[in-house]
Amino acid sequence: MERKYVERLVGKYCKIVTKEPGEKRASVVTGVLENLDTEDGFVIIDSEQGLGCLKIDTIVAIKPKPQTPKHHVRSLKEEDEGSIGIGTLIVFIAMILVAAVAATVIIQTSETLQNRAIAVGTQTIREVSSGMQIVDITGYTDEDKLRIEYIAISIKPRAGSYDLDLNETLIYLEHDNLTVLSLDFLNGNQTITANISGDGIFHTLNHSCLASNNFGVIAIRDTDNSITKNHGISKNDLAIVVVNMSAVLKQKGGLEPSGEISGRLVPEVGSSGIFLVNAPNAYTQRVVEL
Repeated sequence: MERKYVERLVGKYCKIVTKEPGEKRASVVTGVLENLDTEDGFVIIDSEQGLGCLKIDTIVAIKPKPQTPKHHVRSLKEEDEGSIGIGTLIVFIAMILVAAVAATVIIQTSETLQNRAIAVGTQTIREVSSGMQIVDITGYTDEDKLRIEYIAISIKPRAGSYDLDLNETLIYLEHDNLTVLSLDFLNGNQTITANISGDGIFHTLNHSCLASNNFGVIAIRDTDNSITKNHGISKNDLAIVVVNMSAVLKQKGGLEPSGEISGRLVPEVGSSGIFLVNAPNAYTQRVVEL
C-alpha cells in the first residue's frame, strides 16, 4: 500500500488487513494507527494486544471505523499537551480566600468573647465577694432621755471582700416609709479622726461639727491609715458612722421611743449593709443598744 494513503489515517481507529509474502491467508488487526515511520516503512498500531508495528508493504487494505470501542483507552505521549480551565483556578483561589476570611472572623470573634468573658467573670466575682457589713448599732439620747440624738453604726468589709472606697459609698435612712437621708458618704458631711475621745465615740465628733453635718466617720481600727488618708476601708479596718438623728429628723428632734428606722450602706462594688433599728419603749440610759 502506498505510504501517502496510510498517512491520512494516522490517529484513527482502523481495521487493517495484512498478508505476509508466501502466506495464503490474510490476517486482520484492529486498533488505533498511532504513527507512521516513513523511513523504515513501518506503521505503529495500538490494538487490544498492545502496541505493535506492521510493515507497510504487508498491508493489503485499511478501513477506518466510525467509533472507538468503549474498552479502548488511548495512552498519552510525551509530546501530548494538556490544559486546565482558568475558571476552575479562579474558583479554587476564591475558596481559599473565603476560608481565610472566615478563619480570621472566627479567631477575632473568639478573642473578643474570651476577653468579654474574663471581664464579666472578674466583675461578677468582685460583686459577689465584696460588700459592706454592719457590725453593731448604738444610740445616744439627749439629756432628758426622750430622743435618740445620735446613732453609731459600726462597719467593716465582708469576709473576702475587696477594699471599699468610702468616697463612693452611699447611705440611706428611712423613717415612717420615707427616705430621710440619702447622701454620699464623704460629700461635705463628714469628720474623720483616728483619736477616740475618752468620753466615748459620741463625744469624739463634737456637737458643733454634727450640728452642721448629718453624719461623720470615725476610724476605730486603721493600721495602714487607709481610712484617714485615702477614705478606703480594707479587710482589717473598722469604722463607725455617727449619724446626727436630730438633724435628720428635725421635726421630731431625733428618734422617739418605739420608733423604727431602717437603712442601707451601699458601696460602689458589692452587696449593701442593711440594718433595721427598733428603739425600746423607754430610754433608761443615754447609751442605748439598738
